[in-house]
Amino acid sequence: MTNQILMPKSTAIWLIENTSLSFGQIADFCGMHVLEVQALADSETSNFSGGFSPIVNNVLTWEDIRAAEADHNVKLAGNKVLGDFIKESSKVKARYTPMSIRSNRPDAILWLVKNHPELSDAQVCKLARTTKPTVEAIRNRTHKAMADLEPKSPVLLDICSQLELQNAIEAANKKKPA
Repeated sequence: MTNQILMPKSTAIWLIENTSLSFGQIADFCGMHVLEVQALADSETSNFSGGFSPIVNNVLTWEDIRAAEADHNVKLAGNKVLGDFIKESSKVKARYTPMSIRSNRPDAILWLVKNHPELSDAQVCKLARTTKPTVEAIRNRTHKAMADLEPKSPVLLDICSQLELQNAIEAANKKKPA
């Protein structure tokens, strides 16, 4: 399990202030460089008020900390709760699309349909963050605003990234029979 934690600097500050762990142990646990931890310890004024207690948040136990304080070769490891939390938080979540961009979705869909017909409806939906009925309506030219649509790149409209578009195109080309 990787020792990835949500607020590494806040956790490091808490560990510096409340334990006698070495900078190396704190850096290893928080996923930081030793010099970053040392800089946090040396700074008199911190941008972070308090710290993020790994004890209160069930990431570590006092027994883990005491064992690591006794032997500076012991590495801190987060418990199972931390691993489950990291797995859950790393799942892809729906992204918010601002109102100014939402009105541009049909233009982006039209561009994708025109310039990359190899993309499936599902891929276009994912790239443009829209629904299948909207994609089908634009493909079939039955969309309510079809006359007003202008094909515009979803990358330029900031609806998807160039990497996402490129990956979708490559995936579609792999599925296409040769």
